[in-house]
Amino acid sequence: MTIGMLGFQTTIASPVTISGTGVHSGAAVSIIFNPAEADSGIVFQRLHGDGTVSEYRAVSAQVGNTDLCTVLGFSLATSIATVEHVMAALYALGLDNVLIEVHGAEMPIMDGSSAPFIDAIDQVGLIPLAVKRRYIRIVKPVRVEAGASWAEFSPYDGTRFEVEIDFDCPLIGRQSWKGDLTPATFRNELSRARTFGFMRDVEKLWAAGFALGSSLENSVVISDDNTVVNVEGLRYAGDEFVRHKTLDAVGDLALAGAQFIGCYRSYRGGHKMNAHALKALLGDRAAYEVVEATAPRSRAGQRELIAVNAPEFAPWSL
Repeated sequence: MTIGMLGFQTTIASPVTISGTGVHSGAAVSIIFNPAEADSGIVFQRLHGDGTVSEYRAVSAQVGNTDLCTVLGFSLATSIATVEHVMAALYALGLDNVLIEVHGAEMPIMDGSSAPFIDAIDQVGLIPLAVKRRYIRIVKPVRVEAGASWAEFSPYDGTRFEVEIDFDCPLIGRQSWKGDLTPATFRNELSRARTFGFMRDVEKLWAAGFALGSSLENSVVISDDNTVVNVEGLRYAGDEFVRHKTLDAVGDLALAGAQFIGCYRSYRGGHKMNAHALKALLGDRAAYEVVEATAPRSRAGQRELIAVNAPEFAPWSL
């Protein structure tokens, strides 16, 4: 198997703006994707009304709350929420460097999937930068568990996700999605899968100040009689639920700060489990090595990757 997107780092060709509603706040929010220099990584800047700016690099060390979404930052007043759908789109398309200006406290939920962010990036396109991309290659298994849930990284000649969910709901039940992650695979099999929730949980979430912007336009809603409330039904017949959980996992693991080469498997996981697994991996220096292609190219095999010993490459610690 070959590894795609090896070679030079990338950024977007020109700025692009996306506007919508925050799924939890219900407030209007807009974001601007801006080009960035090589080795900048993905950086979020929240612009406050008083002119101050809160800046977070999209890396594991900056992850705060993971209860209902993935949040960058540890203070409600300055943090940026629901970054996973944006990060999944950037990761899957191989976008390494971008500055994201955020006018609001969270990402716009759009239709509940990553597809609108893919469309926005496609409008302007990606351009290569004159610095080679580095990858995190898994060299030994790393596993985390919490009750009946677990997640693990293992060596693999490619970038693969194997995600399984198990809900006490006849409509969902036990579902799995397995596949190698490529831009085409993400576009066709994962990007349009929407976030989902249960009607029975709505009042509790509202009372806690969450899901104030949730609607049938941005979420798949499951009724008390275990049917889909949305008139149009599911976008992926039967298994849109596990496809969205896989989309979330792609976005959460994008916070490694670099693309990874290996297999990620999870059972009954979620944002919290994804975050714990990623921290466990990055906390075990013997579990991975940082590699780059021997020469920049669009595709390369495993034997054409070499370990990078110096300088130490650890963007996730920043």
